[in-house]
Amino acid sequence: MSRHETSPTTVQPASNHRPNACCFCWCCCCSCSWNEDRGRARRVSRETKLETIPNCEACSKPTTEEVRGWAQSFDKLMKSPAGRNVFREFLRTEYSEENMLFWLACEELKTECNKHTIDEKARTIYEDYISILSPKEVSLDSRVREVINRKMQEPSSHTFDDAQLQIYTLMHRDSYPRFLNSAIYKSLLQNVSRSSSES
Repeated sequence: MSRHETSPTTVQPASNHRPNACCFCWCCCCSCSWNEDRGRARRVSRETKLETIPNCEACSKPTTEEVRGWAQSFDKLMKSPAGRNVFREFLRTEYSEENMLFWLACEELKTECNKHTIDEKARTIYEDYISILSPKEVSLDSRVREVINRKMQEPSSHTFDDAQLQIYTLMHRDSYPRFLNSAIYKSLLQNVSRSSSES
C-alpha cells in the first residue's frame, strides 16, 4: 500500500457535522468527532512504513476499575488495549508516539513464525525506528544499537528484545508519571466514573 492510499481502518467523516462514526469515541485517541481537526495536523508529517498498526487498537470501553487500575501499575496500563490507546494519544501530544509504535511493532514481530515474514518485518522496524535516518527514530543507547546491528545479520522474532525493554522502561519512568497527571487521563477517569454512576 502506498502512502497516498487510504488505509481500510481509517474512518472518514461523512460530512462537516462529523457524526460519531467511530466505536472508540469514549476516549480521545480516535480521529472522529471533535478530535478530527487536531489529528489532521499530526498525520501530515509523522508517517510510518508499518501500515499494519491501526490508529486505535480494537477494544471495548474500559470500566472505572480498569481506568483506576492504570494509575496503580504501568504493567496494567500496557496490558490493556484501551489503556495503550489512551496512553498512545498522550504520547502523541508529547511528540513521542514512536515509542509506543515501536513497542507494538516488536510485540507483533514476536507472534511471527514464518522466517521470510520475520525478515521483512524486522527490516521494516529497523528502517522505521532504529535507523538514524528515520524521522521516527527511538532513543536507544549505543550498546543496544550494536546488539541490534549484529542481530540484523540474521533477524529473529526477538531481534529487538533489548531495545523494546529499554523503550518500555523509558515510557514507564519518563512518560507514565506525566500521563497520570495529564488532562487526557483525568478527563477519561471523570467520564467513565460519571457513566458508571448514571447507569
